This record gives sequence, structure tokens and C-alpha cells, in this order.
Amino acid sequence: MKQFQAPKRPPVTPLPKALWRLGTHRFRKEEDGVMVGFSVFLIIMMIMIGGIGADIMLAEMRRTQLQHTLDRAILAAADLDQTRPAETVVADYFDKAGVAHTLNEVTVSQSLNHRSVSATAEIESNLVYSTVGRDLKTLRESPEQPSSGIYTSAEVQELEARLPARTSLTIGASGTAEERIGNIEISMVLDVSGSMGNNSRLSNLKVAAKEFVQTMDDTTEDDTMSISIVPYSAQVSTPDEVMAALQTQGENPVANCLNFDAADYNTNSISPTQTYDRTLHFTWSSSEYDNRSNNSVVNDSYIDCRQESSRELALMQNDTQALKTYIDSFFAKGNTSIDTGMKWGTALLDPSFQPVVSSMIDSTDGDTGTISNVFEGRPYDYGSNESLKIVVLMSDGQNTRQHFVTENYRYDDSNVWYNAQEDFYSIYLGEDEWDDDNDGIYNEPIYFWPSQYKYKDHAYGEGSYETTETVNSDVCRSYRRNGSCKRYYKIKKTVTVNEPGEAKVLSYADLWAYTTPKYVADNIYGPLMGESAARNEWYYPVVDDVGYGTKDARTRSVCEAAKEQGVIVYAIGFEAPDAARVVLKDCASSDSHYFDVQGLEIRDAFAAIATSIRQLRLIQ
Repeated sequence: MKQFQAPKRPPVTPLPKALWRLGTHRFRKEEDGVMVGFSVFLIIMMIMIGGIGADIMLAEMRRTQLQHTLDRAILAAADLDQTRPAETVVADYFDKAGVAHTLNEVTVSQSLNHRSVSATAEIESNLVYSTVGRDLKTLRESPEQPSSGIYTSAEVQELEARLPARTSLTIGASGTAEERIGNIEISMVLDVSGSMGNNSRLSNLKVAAKEFVQTMDDTTEDDTMSISIVPYSAQVSTPDEVMAALQTQGENPVANCLNFDAADYNTNSISPTQTYDRTLHFTWSSSEYDNRSNNSVVNDSYIDCRQESSRELALMQNDTQALKTYIDSFFAKGNTSIDTGMKWGTALLDPSFQPVVSSMIDSTDGDTGTISNVFEGRPYDYGSNESLKIVVLMSDGQNTRQHFVTENYRYDDSNVWYNAQEDFYSIYLGEDEWDDDNDGIYNEPIYFWPSQYKYKDHAYGEGSYETTETVNSDVCRSYRRNGSCKRYYKIKKTVTVNEPGEAKVLSYADLWAYTTPKYVADNIYGPLMGESAARNEWYYPVVDDVGYGTKDARTRSVCEAAKEQGVIVYAIGFEAPDAARVVLKDCASSDSHYFDVQGLEIRDAFAAIATSIRQLRLIQ
């Protein structure tokens, strides 16, 4: 009997395996749908990059807002006029901006003329559009990184799980604001012409200028600020010490002013090595008078170079009370020369003036010079950052006429001689070619004595003359009882008499200082030449002037020269006419440096300038 056996599994045919291999081979070769996969990959990458960019833009916007809040806060806190504690001011700004929680630290440093405020803040900006995944930098720097530098999928997942997800970015802001009043050189160029006496202008100016000086003193450290004041009308007068330190030609017995040429206004320099013409003392009026007999110079409203001490500029002072007293002494008189005022105002800031300043400083411990020895070395060099140079220019009117004695009547000796004892003028005419004195001599000098209408060979007081006098003889006419002579017989005798006094030749500067040009023409030369001819030679051509058009151009030139050197120019038109406003506005450093004011508004203008000078600077 056969044993029963289970049926055997039939052998697998090779067809299904072959088909599998064929299918996978075809799958590898199939290219349909490849671009779809790559496109999906690109889209995912674009979304990721776009999300990151959006989050970065949002973070930057928040950082900018935070930085602006911080900047405003520290600027306000650093203001030297700020009376609240700096920390309180900064915190208040952050609180009102709704970001008080972001403020970290406020640091304050200050002294009398300086305040610096620094602050830092931080804010978290949430990541809305991107996860920025994990901190991949930390992952790369993990000590568990394999030597091959390649992680398996499982290792990446394990390490990534340990790292915290970044859901926000930390944004910081910081800054420092500083207000510092360092070395300052200020020139106040102030109009004191005749029109300033109208409508209480001069009174209002005095109040405003004194407040400005006091404000600047209160907000600057001792010995860091020098103030020069240039009161100007038709001319600018200077102290004797300034004139002594300069090279000049011409004379003025009572006041010190300079005449400038057109080219002088192209620079700010008044150099001690250049020769300048002094303004002679004279009147340009049509008055006819002579003050020589009482030894008094001509004095009227038509004197350009004023002799009063209150018209002399104040150079580099730091005594606030003395400056305020000086301002109170101003008076209104004369024409207007904005160009000359600016020339002096800018010259007092120009480094070329250093030798003049040094000559006015007492280098000893006594410090008794006209200028304090703490200002040695001023005016500082341009561009050295040692000093801030400021001009404050004020005028209530436009340029008018400025007068001068012409070239032919300025220098050396005139032809006029004067005998002070006898108050007697003589005119030298040269050689006696026609024997005008009728003495038969031709090769001698000839003079004319206008008060006697006589020609003589000498000036009165330099010669002698013969005269017949009646004198007693030696013969007695009658006797007294005691035998003495009671009366002598009279006889006539010719005697030689020296002319009394002494004649001295007058320089042109001396002639005009005591005598008006019209008097010289009519009373000294008129008897010799006739009135018309005398005026044509000795009155009309003696004095000339510079007109307002030329002076406007000169003002613009000297202002531009100052601004090119970094001098800051503030200009105030004080109830000024349109023509003056144009010139003043052109002179100012910018439109914002020009002030057009009326009445008491001039105080606001000076106050605004004082604040602007102390303007804040964001230094970090």
C-alpha cells in the first residue's frame, strides 16, 4: 500500500519577476511629472524666503520706531534748558510711545556747559511668517557632529528636538545726545544809526542785547566764551590799542576809524601787516564854522567817525556786567554802513587778528590788559574745531552814504599856516614870481594874509615890521619942586617889532579837524580867489562818498567771505525797509538764520539765536 503524500507546490515561473524588474526599470526611465515636483520645491522655498523677508521688514520697522523714540527722548533730555531730570524725561517719552517696558538703561553726564545723555532699549519682534526653523548654527556647532560632517535623518531629528524653536527676534536701539557749549567767539554787530532813535528801537535793542549776553553767560562755562560788540553807524570806531597795533596812514586827533577799499570786503581780514587809511576827523555838512581858536574840533551830526567812547567797539570781553553797562551807553546818530560793521565784526573772528589781540593782553599774573589773558590765541584758526564762530548782525535800515576826504586833500601838509596866539591864518602861495608884495624881490616865498588882504614874504608871526612910536626924549619939559622931572619932551621914533605869536603849517588832517571845508573855502581862500573859485577848489572836491548800491555789494561780499570760512551768520531786520531785508537775508547763513521783527519781537529773535547757538548735536 503506497504512503499518502501531499501535493507539491508548483514551481514559480520567471515571468512575474521579470515583469517586476521591467516595471521598475520603466519607472526609472519615466520622465513625466518631473517638473511638477521641482516646481513644488521652488514654491516651498519661495514661501519660506518670502516669510523670512516679511518678518525682517517688520522687525526693521519696529527697530526704526524704537530708535526714533529713543533719539527724541535723549535729545530732549540733553537740552541744557531742560529742568527735569534726564532719566525722567527719557522714561516719559518711552511711556507716551507705549514702549516703556523696552527701556533698559539711561546714563547722564553733565557740567555747567555740557550735558550728555545715553540710553539703550530692546524689544521682541514676533516671527509671524517664518519659523526660521531651529537654530541651525547651533546644530552645526554641536559637539555631537560626526566626523564625516553628515547626519543621518534620525540624528537630525534627535538633535533638532533638543533645540528651542525661535519664535521672535530681539531688536536693540541705542544712542547718545549731547549739548555742549565749548569755545565760542561771538561778534554782535549792532546798528546805532540815527534811525534807531525812532519808535523806541534803541531801547528795545538794549534790552534784547543785554538778555542775550546774560543768557549766553548763564549757559557757558567760564572763560570759554568771548563776546565782541561792534556798534556801527556810518563808521566803526576802535580803541587806541587797536589802532596802535595796525599799520595806518593819516591822522585823527580824536577818534580811530579806517577807510576800506572795495577789495578789502572780499576777505574778513584786518591784518596788522597791511597799511590802511585812517578816517580823518571832518564834517561833510555845508556848515561854515571854525573851532580852532577855542581848540575844539568840529562837532555836529555830520561826523562819520564818532569820538564818543560808547562808539568804540568792545573786543573779546567776558565781563557780562561790563558788557551790559556798555550796551546801555549806546546812542543813536549817523548814517548806516552795514558793510563796515560786518567788516569789523568778521575781522574780530579772523585768525589774522591774533597779533592785535595779543598786544592787548597783559601776560603777567596781574591780567590787567584790555583783553583777559584767557583769550590768548584767539581768534582761533578756521576749521580747527577749537571754537564756534558766530556773527549776530542787526540793522533797522538799509545802507546809506559813507563819506571820506579825497586823495588830494588827505596827506602831508596843507598850504595853510596858523598863528594860534593871534588867531591868524596865512596861505603859502609858492615863489613870488610877480612881486606881489611889492618889495622888489622876486626869488622869495610869497604868502597871503586873508584877514588883511595882504601879500607878505612870510606867514604872520614869522617876521617883523617897522612902526613909528611916540616916546619920551631925554629933555625935561617941567620939574617938580623937589627938582625931579615932571614931564619930558615927546619925540617920534621908528622901531622894529617882531610879529607876536608863532605860525605853524597845518597838515590836511589838522585843517579839517578844526575847520569845516566851507569855512576854509569862503573865509581863508575866498579873499584870495573869490568865493566861486574857492568853493570849486576847496569845498566841493574835498569830500566824497560811497553810495548805498556799492555798500550793498560790499556787504554781500564780506558776508560770503565769512560763510565760506564756516562762520555762522545770524541777521535781524528790525523794522527794516524791503531793500535792507534783502541784503540782510542774503547775508545770513540761511533763511532760517534771518529774523524779521517788529517792536519787542527783537527780544524773541535774540532769544532764538541764543538757543540756536546752543543747538543740540546727535553724536552717536
